Parts: sequence; C-alpha cells; structure tokens
Amino acid sequence: MNKRELYRDPINGKLAGVCAGLANYFGLETWLVRILVITAALLGGTFLVLVAYVAMALMLEKQPVDYQESLREKQEHTLKNKAWVQGQDARGLMRTLEQDLDSVDGKVRTMEAYVTSEAFKVNREFQNL
Repeated sequence: MNKRELYRDPINGKLAGVCAGLANYFGLETWLVRILVITAALLGGTFLVLVAYVAMALMLEKQPVDYQESLREKQEHTLKNKAWVQGQDARGLMRTLEQDLDSVDGKVRTMEAYVTSEAFKVNREFQNL
C-alpha cells in the first residue's frame, strides 16, 4: 500500500478541502466523507464537527500541486469494487490501460526504428573500434 499523507485538497474540495483530503488519505470517495460529516453534524455533533473542521482547515497543509500525479505514478491500476472505494470503474480502467499500452507501443516502435536504422549500425561499429 502506498504511504499517503494527510493534506487539505482545496482543488477538489468545496470549502477548505478538508473532506477531500480525508477521502484521499483513507482511500474513499469524497462524497462519502462529506455525507459522513454532514450526518455527524445533524446527529448532534454540530459544534464538535465545526470545531474539528476549522481546526483541520487551519492545521493541515495544502496538498502539493504534483501530489496526485506522484500517487498515480506509484499506484497500480485499481478496479473499483465498491461504490465508496476510490478507484476506477471497469470502463475507465480499460481506457487507462489502453492509453498506457498505446504509449508503450509508440516507444517500442521508436526504439525498433532506431535499432534497425543505418545510424545505429554505424554507431555500434564506431563503439567496437
């Protein structure tokens, strides 16, 4: 499992990005965390929820700009098996895998073109001298 850090995510958040940050940290969908916070507030913990939200908004650092990209690079492709878990649905995962394979295919074609070119043969002969 990837080591995640707790940040505010104001880009994907509504107010200060606290719920979005918690969702990223625990691997849940943002809408679920928002529903849990609203439910806790409605069930009598309004003051406690507000104090905790403001405290987290003030104490947590903003998520770095490249944080999501670095997580995606480290993360394997994950299939979303439950509605509240982060991940991609089957169609989105297939689309992502297809793009990744197209990218690799292009790189392999470029490498094959170079290896079979005359320039490669000449460079190899010079290195063998």
